[in-house]
Amino acid sequence: MGILSTINSVLTWWNGGTLNTKLYTRRKGVKVGEDSAGNVYYRNAEDSKRWVMFNGEVEASRISAEWHGWLHHTFKDVPSEKTLPHKDWEKPHQENLTGLAEAYAPSGSIRGSGAPKERRDYEAWSPE
Repeated sequence: MGILSTINSVLTWWNGGTLNTKLYTRRKGVKVGEDSAGNVYYRNAEDSKRWVMFNGEVEASRISAEWHGWLHHTFKDVPSEKTLPHKDWEKPHQENLTGLAEAYAPSGSIRGSGAPKERRDYEAWSPE
């Protein structure tokens, strides 16, 4: 780890945990698991505090529903040890794509592909 990346990790919180969080994790954190995105989840010895150390950008939408439930004490069992049953209609976790090219754009949107489709059931208002 170079000097520039060390300074960057001390001064910025959006590229990982803050210095205080890293120190607290080192002193009191008990690693409980890791998700598919490489985020690492911790708790303290009493299990009264739970937190995540992000792998890369700190973005809450990068946490799956199972881990979100565990972080907020909704689920007692750690998702890496006991997986939740999934319904067949559930989609896999996807991070928030707002503002990115991959974000959803409905048909007819300025960002949508192609020209807006012709509508015969609508007549534009015009003043007389």
